[in-house]
Amino acid sequence: MDLDALMLSRIQFGFTMAFHIIFPAFTIGLAAFLARLEAQWLWTKNPVYRTLYKFWVKAFAVSFGLGVVSGIVMSYQLGTNWSRYSDFTGNVLGPLIQYEVITAFFLEAGFLGIMLFGWERVGDRLHFLATCMVSLGTLISAFWILSANSWMQTPAGFTVENGRAVATDWWAVIFNPSFPIRYAHMVLGCFLTTAFAVAGMSAWMILRARKEPPEKVRGARLSLSMALWFAVIVTPVQIFVGDAHGLAVLKLQPTKLAAIEANWETQKDMPLLLFAIPNMEAERNDVEIGIPKLGSFILTHDFSGVVPGLKAVTPDKRPPVWPVFYSFRIMVAIGMAMLALSLWSLWLRWKGGLYTNRIFLTCAMLMTPSGFGAVIFGWFTAEIGRQPYIVYGQLKTADAHSPLAAQAVTTSLVAFLIAYAIIFGFGSYYLAKLLRKGPDPVEPGMAEGSLVRAPKRPLSAVDEDLRPNPA
Repeated sequence: MDLDALMLSRIQFGFTMAFHIIFPAFTIGLAAFLARLEAQWLWTKNPVYRTLYKFWVKAFAVSFGLGVVSGIVMSYQLGTNWSRYSDFTGNVLGPLIQYEVITAFFLEAGFLGIMLFGWERVGDRLHFLATCMVSLGTLISAFWILSANSWMQTPAGFTVENGRAVATDWWAVIFNPSFPIRYAHMVLGCFLTTAFAVAGMSAWMILRARKEPPEKVRGARLSLSMALWFAVIVTPVQIFVGDAHGLAVLKLQPTKLAAIEANWETQKDMPLLLFAIPNMEAERNDVEIGIPKLGSFILTHDFSGVVPGLKAVTPDKRPPVWPVFYSFRIMVAIGMAMLALSLWSLWLRWKGGLYTNRIFLTCAMLMTPSGFGAVIFGWFTAEIGRQPYIVYGQLKTADAHSPLAAQAVTTSLVAFLIAYAIIFGFGSYYLAKLLRKGPDPVEPGMAEGSLVRAPKRPLSAVDEDLRPNPA
């Protein structure tokens, strides 16, 4: 692997993108979790839900800010390192990114201040509306970003004029063939990322305070329970959606599918490879451990189904096999671990040991970063599997690069590494400190009516006494 300007630019964008994606993956799910907490509080008036909201909204604010900062960097890279890509796709992808800004980002920005600072200044229902709008904004943002990325995977609704892609059917561009299933797969992945992060952090709080009375960890217990109920329901759904996604990849991007399975020959009765050592030079696998016929059944739902191989295309059109093969299997292994922990939690609920089984709580704590890992390795599978194209079948990555010297890219890469280490180091330290403190305990007998609200009108404090009555 030559570290020329092209490879360095790919490393730089891959580094910044992998770092950025963990924050939207967390905030998309966390915004929905916050909306659920506030809805529960409005319904039950149980102060524990409000206490949990006020705790997790701080984590949301930090993660949202880090996500915005890390996302801005990538926009500049498209102009500096990938100018030919921008020139080819600008007429199609430019409007999609603009729609994301004027719909999702403006919606989030308009209600974020109310969500973070307005609970004592606006009515409860208006504040709940703000939380819901921020959550909706994250989903709309994911809609446009996934639409743009899916168009790069399965381009449709365009023609090429004077070396540039020009949209001819915007519906076909937005709802390109792979978009619906990829959007569902990504959003569910974000929700599971948050579920296991919340469950793991809550388990850590319970373990740390195991000698304290149950009232001190009431909030942690509730958040653990809510996160695990969600995981129990959504993890099997995500596995089903992932299977449908695999069928779509087989139909729309057979070469990527062949790389995912390290399958060299077009064959029926294909085994499911659990482990292999792909050899791209020899066009074979040096070592294989698999289950006969199961690969064909999973991919075609037929034990004798035919699966295309990498040799169906010339070597210059094949993606690098080993990173795609291993990334996919790591993602699947994480998904199976999520399913196992979810089913284990059901068993412990039935036995009454969900909050006291130290082995389970330790495993839940260790699974805290599992969702982030699944999202990152899934992204590696999707993007590396698309190579050598940056726009599948239309524009190769080598042809999309800016005419830059390797020294210039090396300098910017080092600068990014240092800046990210400083900025996100401080951000991560603050987030860890916040999580270490945990939610405030709810004192026995505390009622939500005891809340002191800030005046909504300039002179309202004169004739309204909203402080708790000592009697």
